[in-house]
Amino acid sequence: MATVDKIRNGLIDKILTIKNKDFLEALDKLISSSSSDTDIVELTDEQKQMMELSEEDIKNGRLISQKAMDKRNLEWLNGL
Repeated sequence: MATVDKIRNGLIDKILTIKNKDFLEALDKLISSSSSDTDIVELTDEQKQMMELSEEDIKNGRLISQKAMDKRNLEWLNGL
């Protein structure tokens, strides 16, 4: 796996070759607006309750595979 410095330097090298001003401005906005690792996300009471319910489902084995969920969704969509 590449180190953070190696990834950063590779990105810098690539950015230095870009001549498209609009692309660079969009990239700048993307980088400037990205959240840092230190950002704390505050959940609403409803979101916390949903997380607790999800944890209970996991503990009690009330799970469904992605394949089964895809099948269920497809059946539901076809029934519309």
